Amino acid sequence: MFKKILVANRGEIACRVFRTAKDMGIATVAVYSDADANALHVSMADEAVHIGPSAASESYLVIDKIIDACKQTGAEAVHPGYGFLSERSEFARRLKAEGITLIGPPPEAMESMGDKITSKKLAAEAGVSTVPGHMGLIDDAEHAVIIASQIGYPVMIKASAGGGGKGMRIAWNDDEARDGFERSKAEAASSFGDDRIFIEKFVTKPRHIEIQVLADAHGNTVYLGERECSIQRRNQKVVEEAPSPFLTPETRKAMGEQAVALAQAVGYTSAGTVEFIVDEHQQFYFLEMNTRLQVEHPVTELITGIDLVEQMIRVAFGEKLAFAQDDIKLNGWAMESRIYAEDPYRNFLPSIGRLSRYVPPESGVSEDGLIVRNDTGVYEGSEISMFYDPMIAKLCTWAPDRLTAIDGMAEALDQFIVSGVGHNIPFLSALMRHPRFRSGALTTGFIAEEFPEGFEGVSPDDTELQLLVAVAAELFRRAQVKHQPLSTRRLISPTQVGAPQDTRVFLKEKSWRVEFQLADDRSTLTLAGTQYDIETDWLPGQQLARLIVNGETMFVQPKIRSTGIHLYRSGVDLAFNVLPERLAPLWSHMPEKVEPDTSKLLMCPMPGLLVSLLVSEGDEVQDGQALAIVEAMKMQNTLRAEKSGTISRVCAGEGASLAVDEIILEFA
Repeated sequence: MFKKILVANRGEIACRVFRTAKDMGIATVAVYSDADANALHVSMADEAVHIGPSAASESYLVIDKIIDACKQTGAEAVHPGYGFLSERSEFARRLKAEGITLIGPPPEAMESMGDKITSKKLAAEAGVSTVPGHMGLIDDAEHAVIIASQIGYPVMIKASAGGGGKGMRIAWNDDEARDGFERSKAEAASSFGDDRIFIEKFVTKPRHIEIQVLADAHGNTVYLGERECSIQRRNQKVVEEAPSPFLTPETRKAMGEQAVALAQAVGYTSAGTVEFIVDEHQQFYFLEMNTRLQVEHPVTELITGIDLVEQMIRVAFGEKLAFAQDDIKLNGWAMESRIYAEDPYRNFLPSIGRLSRYVPPESGVSEDGLIVRNDTGVYEGSEISMFYDPMIAKLCTWAPDRLTAIDGMAEALDQFIVSGVGHNIPFLSALMRHPRFRSGALTTGFIAEEFPEGFEGVSPDDTELQLLVAVAAELFRRAQVKHQPLSTRRLISPTQVGAPQDTRVFLKEKSWRVEFQLADDRSTLTLAGTQYDIETDWLPGQQLARLIVNGETMFVQPKIRSTGIHLYRSGVDLAFNVLPERLAPLWSHMPEKVEPDTSKLLMCPMPGLLVSLLVSEGDEVQDGQALAIVEAMKMQNTLRAEKSGTISRVCAGEGASLAVDEIILEFA
């Protein structure tokens, strides 16, 4: 077996590979840029080599620097992770020329499958079902319109070298085909250095389902079931699960056998993924093959018990697979939530900054058999940089059945504490409680269909709201201990602190009277005729509270304020004001805070580069008109007018680096 391997990547995937390598007794080497000098993956490795400036183009994407790091440390093999150099055949060839083993497929397989146009032709030749489309190159926007019209709208405009949702647009008419072609071409050039574009039919009501394959160099190839990846936003996967709640065993077998046939046709070895679009009738079409380890591989590991990273290492070393297709059994259900530094309340725009608090739920197996797994590359105090993908962690749960896995994920998300950057945990929690998601009625359009106006948080029903009112009253009462004289505090029994007086809880125009009865081990609260018995060991200052309310366990994240308490739970985010009943009449006299009027400003919604300014001072613009294009984390975002008006002042020029809420334009 290899004595030392280098991971040519960063973040959670580097940490993930290091864990398996260490379990196998293999020494590890990390590489890092300036921005990652204090990153978690650097501290996890046995050795670390600095490879350059923060920009990936000057560090992680420079093949010579990776090879030099191997030579410096004596690393015999390189695991590329995903992204960066993971699907670059040139990298594989250079490593081979230097006598260094790539823990991945042969360069020939990368080349044939890495180009989406070529891969579809090869898939068709191998007997794999493919989507109708134009596999030739597109000359310009007008050519794109002609081809799209011939195929029939809607169509998908895609970068040939694309991945991760970059360089992809759906067009429903000629205008969208023109605009989509230009945007996809620009993103493809920026992200992949390859601006070739192709067009294929967009399947309506589609599911995105992928098959995990694993092959050795001795002619053995197997498939390890499927992953349902239909919950996507802007073509980027958000939640994945295994198996799919949709496929029949017959369809699973057919898809798996076609995926194996394609892998064998191109001489594939190592772990790889064949992605399919599946329509409502379980007709499936080849989408692409990812010649690397997928981000969502943990759910496959959880239902098969097979460590994919270990198998990749063993295959690269020349070993045969130790199992055949008949040995692979799917057990239970696994869910994965991708936790990103992005603000769901601002159309999921990227957020950068320092993680002032980072406390994930406890990993492991619970008493009832639920498994929680958290793959991450950060720690409390880590910096989320503008230079790289904004992923914070991949939270996974496993249970014997789908709904139990979903409920376990919901509870784990409630316990996940992240502060310092915007994050999508509230949105993920909302998905876990969404009736359509829980029923398994998924399509790739799920998010757009269920959240057409964007995400504005979760509104609790009356029963849940009343429960949170009771919790707010109890936790706020407990928080008052720090304001009492030391001589009057009953520190031995914290449930007894604070005078047991009637309280009124306010939420906007609503209010509730709460009556307290205190016992030695719990509090009993009564409001609106309902009684709540509450037990908790929460103390002021703790950011997570575990409570048992009427015999049921729940988790909330409280933040105490001078006049009340802020509670977060399962996507519900509410700020309550709490006053003694005798002072409640005074609340109506408190002034309301008025937010500043920004309706006449175009402000940058996230840190980024102003790539293009599409209007000038004095121009009249219409509602929905494109005004500027801002690039952030290699994605181009078009900023549009929210109403008609006239540009009175231009405050930023093309090429400017903009901060969040920095003013770009003013309207008259």
